[in-house]
Amino acid sequence: MLRTDAHAHRPLPADTELAQAIAVLARAQQDAVWARTAAHNKLRSHLREYYPGFLAAFADARGGITRPEARVLLAAAPDPAAAATLTLRQVQAVLRKAGRVRGTDAEAGRLREALRAPQMRQLPLVEQAMGRQALALLGQLDAACTAADDLEQAATESFNQHPDAGIITSFPGLGPLTGARVLAETGDDRSRFQDARGLKAYAGAAPVTRASGKTTAVLHRRVKNQRLAAAGYLWAFSAISASPGARDHYDRRRKDGDRHAAAQRNLFGRLLGCLHYCLLTGQAFDEATAFPVALRHQPAAAA
Repeated sequence: MLRTDAHAHRPLPADTELAQAIAVLARAQQDAVWARTAAHNKLRSHLREYYPGFLAAFADARGGITRPEARVLLAAAPDPAAAATLTLRQVQAVLRKAGRVRGTDAEAGRLREALRAPQMRQLPLVEQAMGRQALALLGQLDAACTAADDLEQAATESFNQHPDAGIITSFPGLGPLTGARVLAETGDDRSRFQDARGLKAYAGAAPVTRASGKTTAVLHRRVKNQRLAAAGYLWAFSAISASPGARDHYDRRRKDGDRHAAAQRNLFGRLLGCLHYCLLTGQAFDEATAFPVALRHQPAAAA
C-alpha cells in the first residue's frame, strides 16, 4: 500500500511508512520512560521526608515504588497513620487489586509489619498534608507508567511487522523494544550512512581525537544522537551477559585501561558496525564472525 508524503507529494513505500510509525512510537515510549523516572524520583524524594517505612517496604522489590502493588497501596494509605490502621485483609485486597495472584498472604503480612515498624514521624496535620501531596505525585507516576506500558506494546507490535526486525533482534541484547529504538534512530534507508564509521559517530560510539603540538587526546563524543546513545547503553549492557564474544570484548577493553563506560561504549560501536553490515547484506548476527578473537580465547573441549 502506498501513501502520499504531504511535503514531497510522492508515494512512500509501505516499509518506509512503517519505519516512520515505529520511530514515532519508540520515541514517545522513551519519553514516557524518562517521564516515569522523573515522576518516580519526585515521589521517592517526597516519601523520604515523612514516610520512610513505605520506601523500606519496597526497597528490595524489583521496580520499587513503580510496582503496581506499591502504587495501589500508597493510594490506599498515603501516610503512616493511615497505614497503621490497615488490616491484613485490607492489604490482601490491595495486592489482589494490583493484579498479584501468588503469595498474597505472605506478602500482605510482610507489608503490614513493615508499614507498622517504628519510624520518624511528622506532626499529624503536616503528615496529612504531605500525604495529599504524595497522592498528587502518585497520579503523575501512574499516568507515566500507563503511558510507558501502552506505548511499549504499540512500539513492539509495529516493530515486529518490519522486514528488518528479524535481523535486528538476532543480535545479543536487542529485544523488540530496544530494537525499535535503534531502528527509529538509524532508519531503514541503506544509503543514509556511507559506512559504519559514520553511523558510529552519529551514535556517539566513535571517539574524537584531538591533537595540539605533541599532545594527543582521545575524548568521548558529546555531539551525538542522544536517543540512540541511550539505546546503545542498554544494548551493550545486555549483550555482555548474552554473548560470550561481547563479554570477552568488554573484558579486554577493561584490561587495556578503559573504564566501564568507555569499554561499554566501545562494545556498542562494535555491535553497531556489525548491525550496519548485516542490514546491508541481509544476514543475521553470527557470534563467530562478529567476535572471532573470543573463540581463540576459549579453552579447548576435553577429548
